Amino acid sequence: MNASAYARENQQKFLGELQEFLRIPSISAQPAHQHDIERAAAWLSAQLSTAGFPKVEVMATDGPPIVYAEWLTAGADKPTVLVYGHYDVQPPDPLDEWHTPPFEPSVIDDDLFARGASDDKGQALIHVKAAEAFHATAGALPVNVKCIFEGEEEIGSPHLTPFIETHRELLAADLGLISDTHILGKTIPAIIYALRGLAYIEVTVTGPDHDLHSGLYGGAVNNPINALCRMIAQMQDEEGHITIPGFYDKVRALTPEESVDLTKVPFEQKAWLEETGVKADWGEPDYTVVERTTARPTLDVNGIWGGYIEPGAKTVLPSQASAKISMRLVPDQDPVEITRLVKDYLLSIAPPTVNISVKDLHGGEGAIVRRDSPAMKAAFQAYTHVFGTEPIFIREGGSIPVVATFQKILGIETILMGFGLPDDRLHSPNEKFHIPNFYKGIETVVRFMELLGT
Repeated sequence: MNASAYARENQQKFLGELQEFLRIPSISAQPAHQHDIERAAAWLSAQLSTAGFPKVEVMATDGPPIVYAEWLTAGADKPTVLVYGHYDVQPPDPLDEWHTPPFEPSVIDDDLFARGASDDKGQALIHVKAAEAFHATAGALPVNVKCIFEGEEEIGSPHLTPFIETHRELLAADLGLISDTHILGKTIPAIIYALRGLAYIEVTVTGPDHDLHSGLYGGAVNNPINALCRMIAQMQDEEGHITIPGFYDKVRALTPEESVDLTKVPFEQKAWLEETGVKADWGEPDYTVVERTTARPTLDVNGIWGGYIEPGAKTVLPSQASAKISMRLVPDQDPVEITRLVKDYLLSIAPPTVNISVKDLHGGEGAIVRRDSPAMKAAFQAYTHVFGTEPIFIREGGSIPVVATFQKILGIETILMGFGLPDDRLHSPNEKFHIPNFYKGIETVVRFMELLGT
């Protein structure tokens, strides 16, 4: 029996183990679940040991522990793969919108519903089960493998980069491997080769030193809410072009090959409008919806507040107004530089009647990887072998900052072998993982390791 056959024969066992994992409410955002974070780390380390990893360690950080494992018996002539995943999950709120309890995994038809099912417990466990399949059949892996599973990805991984910097030698590898993304459909595999980065700021505009009566002072005092809205409006034109000087300077143009590949991404305008609930799409007219949401930078106001917002009327000129603004960045755009450009622009257009402050809340770099590397070719062949059709190369509109971290600190590129679906409702009530994709994911990783080891 080979590893793929073992994986097929043990599908129900693997599913049961995933359900065990999902019952642990390892919510990193809530201190009350610290014990559950530790339980999840211990559970995962036990699974890695069972899978055959000779070295497994739960390593302390200033935050949640990192689960590390290594299996380095394939030989110096074989590549070393660094597998990354995370065992923490988002809070399940709002609870009343769940059809089933978020931490009581429920199988409905071919889907497994639970918080963390797709993001990222189900996908992370794929790699552990692939290793187990090799252990049970061949007794060894065809390549050298190191694993690093963290417990605070959902709160921005504040301790991950320092851990990687401190443990560069321990984590040295030839390539990274992550399953925390999606394919395009149940029968349409895809490989994400580029991710967007992020710059996230909070802007506060202050006018008078206390709220004022609008009847007594309106028309003579610049309302901070009005001023903030005018400033925000100047950051983007009517068609979605960002007007901040220098913002587009490092944006890498799509190659003709990339443009052709993005046309292969299934997109139905009517279905998309129904999904979003909007009347029409909006944005840079020279780019398609797929290009705008994956390969172009964006600027969005994520929240805005100030003044009186309770029921009824209160005619007041507020002392302050604030907004949270995020910029999705494409590869080569530096979040630190973009934050500086945005801050400089806001200060330059702020009227002299108000004061403005800009706080840097969060940032992460985008990443792009080679599509012609031996590892990428192995991933392409593995998807084709298991799914029966060639994967489509796509860009991802979201962010996985660890990909850029691996590039900068460890000097390695990462293969993103995701198995989720676009409708898995990540971070939302009723998160799910398509069970056949869980099984196919294990077989695809098995095949990938076999091809990489030849």
